[in-house]
Formats: sequence, C-alpha cells, structure tokens
Amino acid sequence: MEVWIDERHSIEYSSDEHDGINRRLSTKDSKNPNDFFSDGNRLMSKQSIVGALITVNSEERQEYARSLVGSVEWLVVDFTDWSMIPIENLVAACEGTPTKIAAVLTTPEQAQGAGFALHKGVDALVVTSSNEMIEAALVVKSQRLERMTQHDSEVIAQSQHVGLGKLTITSVEPGGTAERYCIDMTRLLGDGEGLLLGSSASSFVFVHGETVDSEFVPTRPFRVNAGPPHAYIRMSSGKTKYLSELQSGDEIHVVNTEGMQRSATVGRLKIELRPMILVKWIDENNKEGNMFLQQAETVRVVGLDKKTKSITALKPGDIVIGWSDMGSRHIGAPISSTVTER
Repeated sequence: MEVWIDERHSIEYSSDEHDGINRRLSTKDSKNPNDFFSDGNRLMSKQSIVGALITVNSEERQEYARSLVGSVEWLVVDFTDWSMIPIENLVAACEGTPTKIAAVLTTPEQAQGAGFALHKGVDALVVTSSNEMIEAALVVKSQRLERMTQHDSEVIAQSQHVGLGKLTITSVEPGGTAERYCIDMTRLLGDGEGLLLGSSASSFVFVHGETVDSEFVPTRPFRVNAGPPHAYIRMSSGKTKYLSELQSGDEIHVVNTEGMQRSATVGRLKIELRPMILVKWIDENNKEGNMFLQQAETVRVVGLDKKTKSITALKPGDIVIGWSDMGSRHIGAPISSTVTER
C-alpha cells in the first residue's frame, strides 16, 4: 500500500521529505517522476493519463467510478460525506482488475477503515501534509506490510507437509484428574484441523478441533481440548513447548488430516481440573508414546479413514494418525543426543 501527500490545496510545493511517502499529488507537474498531478478530472504522470479523480457524493457518482474500473490504472476518490460502504464497493469492484484505488482522507480515524476495507483495503491513502494525518497513514501502511508478511509466511507454511503416520493404540486407562488446558485460537479451525500433542516431545497424536457437532455441547471452532500442563505442543517455529508454558500471543502449528500446516495465534488458555484418560500407543517403528486427554465425548482423535473418533470410544488395537520424530529435544529444540522419555 502507498501513502501520498495531497498538495493540491497547498499554496506552494513542499520539499519536505517523509520516510514512507511514495508520491505527491499536486496541480502541476513536478521534477519527481513518481509524483502525479491533476488536470481537471484526469490524473496525470508527466504527459500520460494514469487515472481519474472522482468525488463520490451520490449513487450515480459511485456507479460512474465503478464504470472506469479496468480501463484506468488509478482511481482517486474522495467523499463529501465519508462512508465505508462506497469504499468497500469500489474495493470489491477492483478485485482481479489492474485498477487501483487511492482514497482521499480528511481525518486520521479514516485511515484504518480505508486501509483495511474488506480486509484487502485500498491501494493508496492520500493525506494532507499534517503530521497527524501522515502518521495515521504510515501506521496503517506498516500494519498492512506486517499482515502481508504474515500471510506470505502462512502460505509457505501451508505448502509444507507434516509427515503424519499411524499410531496403534495399545492401552486406554483411567488417568486420574489433571489441570486440563483448552487452547482457544484467534483463527477459526476448519473440519479436519487440529493440533499435534503428546507426553513425549517426539511422539504426538493428532487431536481434532471442537468443530464437530455434538448433542452435548455447542461447537467451539476456535478450540482444541489439549490436555494437561506437562504435555508438549508443536510451535510454528518448529520447536516444542509444554502446555504450561503457552501464553496468549504464542504462534502454534495447526495441522489438518492431510498433513498441511499453518500457524495460529493463541488467544486464551482455559485451565480447569478435569478427569483424564491415559492413551498409549506405538508408532510404525514400534516407538512408544502416550497422552493424557480429558474424559469427554467431545475430545476426538482421527483414524486412518480421516474420520473423528471420540476419546471415550477409543480401545486397544484402534489405529489413529499422529507424528513421530526419531530425534530428541532440549528446551524444545531438536538435538542429536539420546533422551529417553517414558
């Protein structure tokens, strides 16, 4: 996203430089090849027409702006009565076209709305040279860049696979009571998504999110009922943490039944004393692992057929999906030395 300084109503051209400013908009050509100027309703760059300037003060003017989408590079729009709806309509109209929108702002508060309209936002914020307006626009520009970087990281993460394998259940036993951690995330989980959890840092079982309908309780599509404080969870960095070490704001790995992974932010930890079940297994290399999970019908693991199965219906001989690591870990990081966990 760009930030423009609007100098159309200034008495003289300002030569002040501001970090983060992409170009200036004035009523006459400048020496800077990046700057634009207005010629009536035409947006100019040197001798070329690069767009149009439109004041949206009615439905007809909004429709006129939309009619130009696809035929111009830039639409510079301002509003006699600021409203988010026309901006959202124009952002939607420009989706998938080469036309970009520059929104003229009159107050600092408008920067957030325009910058994140329909989550995507406009392509440029046009502000006066006041420090307050520039600062508001640059904050939104920084937030957009941060979000873009985060999105790119998620796309990369989603393109990577976790090598899920099969775990054969060897024992299902009462597990006493424990402080059970529910992990509530700031992103919604889809069907087939969950977390990898285990008492050993090198052998995890896939625990499904609470997205499945139940006659007992409503769904909580942002939650995984994760287990007791000593259990491990995979972080987005590739390291592991104890559930007791998690905090709001931590980035954890969400995995789906196909092994695709993405990061999600911990929004809250809900800790309550609950009865537990101790589930033990061996992996495909006969490596042992185990996990304590709450004795509740809504806590589910996933079979090889990708169907969920309640922890309370699990029995020895059942096969579920999980993840195993051949190495060991120290303070969450992989190490080459031997560590035995039982």
